[in-house]
Amino acid sequence: MQTNFRLLPVITLVILTVFTACQKENSKPGPDSNQELTTHADDQNRISSQIDAVANDISFSVESSAAYSGRMQNTLGVTTCDATVSFDSVSNPRKITITYSGTNCNGGFKRTGSVVASMPANVHWKDQGAIITVTYQNVKVTRLVDNKSITINGSHTITNISGGLLYNLSNQSITHDVSSPGLTISFDDNTQRSWMVANRRVFTYNNGIVLTIHGNKTIGTTEGITEWGVNRFGHDFTTSITQPLVIRQDCAFRLTAGQVKHDGDGGSATVTFGLDVSGNPTSCPGLGLYYLKMNWTGPNGASASITWPY
Repeated sequence: MQTNFRLLPVITLVILTVFTACQKENSKPGPDSNQELTTHADDQNRISSQIDAVANDISFSVESSAAYSGRMQNTLGVTTCDATVSFDSVSNPRKITITYSGTNCNGGFKRTGSVVASMPANVHWKDQGAIITVTYQNVKVTRLVDNKSITINGSHTITNISGGLLYNLSNQSITHDVSSPGLTISFDDNTQRSWMVANRRVFTYNNGIVLTIHGNKTIGTTEGITEWGVNRFGHDFTTSITQPLVIRQDCAFRLTAGQVKHDGDGGSATVTFGLDVSGNPTSCPGLGLYYLKMNWTGPNGASASITWPY
């Protein structure tokens, strides 16, 4: 079994394109704040998509091994297309190491470096409350369209809140929490920042796998925060999921709904997904296009809005 949720890097390209278009079409907010928001939104989407991609790699690798998952037997055919996976089920904690090869297997990016997933020897992933610690070791992700890269170090945890395994998904929902007190992100302009993460990933089954992602942090009066910290410009930011992001297998693992809001010194931007060309929510368009709508407000109150296909 090979399941691929790697849609979010595509979203990254769309967001970057939209923000760049808006920057060209509406210069009222001022080039500095506009450029900061454009760059930060692109950074956030790249980082978020890679955290999700690694979480998926870890989840399916863990479930393939009876020693880690608690299943009766191993699962054959679970692969990660751009990496080798090694299992150490003897040590305590047990460890799974995924080493990325720098291969382009998805058309959008390539990865090098490795991640190590560790779990105590007396715990199985199917257990409610089981926790995996994921440590990034110089995971460099290069976007192929423009050769821009980010490098991730540090760790986050994945907690099996509900218990259960994804292979039984048709009989239950599975909830995982991803949390980090601070990943170290190195950008290709030689800046380095700490990036906090808190999101909830709920897997259900409805004509295929459905993944719903929520922000899991509240700061002050702002709820649904999924990432926060300091951006590459040295300014505080928060990114909130204001409407759950929904990815559906029966729509070719595309993002079918959801809304994200970026807030920072450069202003705020709200992006709504899963729309038709008129900006209304729509069902899966098959081979056709979804549209997103972005509303941007600068620090001086100037605004812009655009609808864009993805």
